Formats: sequence, structure tokens, C-alpha cells
Amino acid sequence: MYVGPHAILWPAFALAALTFVVWLRLYVVRIGEMRRLHIHPQSVAMSAQAGQRFVDTRASDNLRNLFELPVLFYAALAIAQATAAASGLLLALAWLFVGLRVLHGAIHCSYNRVMHRFLAYCAGALVLWTLWGVLAVSLVRQA
Repeated sequence: MYVGPHAILWPAFALAALTFVVWLRLYVVRIGEMRRLHIHPQSVAMSAQAGQRFVDTRASDNLRNLFELPVLFYAALAIAQATAAASGLLLALAWLFVGLRVLHGAIHCSYNRVMHRFLAYCAGALVLWTLWGVLAVSLVRQA
């Protein structure tokens, strides 16, 4: 299946949008909690202090998580774009990864059931490793 020259970049934009949404949620939750609990900004200047003072860390935990495995996702898509290795399968895997990250984030930022979140995380990780495998095979075939 033909994939347009920039189609592989749209899942990256979607994941960046998710990161922005989680960042906004973090801002709203943090500012609200600081006002409600009268937390002075300087008293949470370091992450250890913040961990002790803030009650709701779901959004901040999820935001931090969006800079772990997704870094490999962005790298794979950049490589696919730069080498013209994008395919329908690669694009489908990219969108599946984004969907699983949305699910993971929704669980993490809402009811936060660890096993549900873990299953979404593991599924996303497997999709990401598969995406890298498909990309590697594609690059080997191009060589």
C-alpha cells in the first residue's frame, strides 16, 4: 500500500498533541492543588519535595512517562521518513501505538488502576518493538 511522503509524521503529531493535553492537565491539577493546599512554589522546587507535598501526581507521572518509550517512537518515525521506509504496515503500527498511549494516558490520569495501565503499556511496548522490527527489515531490503 502506498503511503504518502508525510503520512508517517501524523502519528508523531498526534502523540505530541497527547503530550500537550497531559501537560495542560498537569498545569490545571497542579495550580489548583497549590492554591487549595496553600503550597508555596519554592517549597516544591525539587521533585523530591513535590512528591511529598502534592497529593495527585497522576498527570505529572504520565507526562514523565510520555518521554520514555515515545522517544523511541519519534526516532523510528523520523528514520522511516528520512529513508523513505514508511509503509502501510509501519503506519498502522504507528497509529496503534498512539492509540495505546492514549488509552494508557486516559487510565493513568483518571482511575489509575495499575494492572489496566500496565496492560496498555505492555501492549504499546510490543507494538513499538514490532514497529522497530518492521523498520529494520524495510531498511535491510533497501540496502
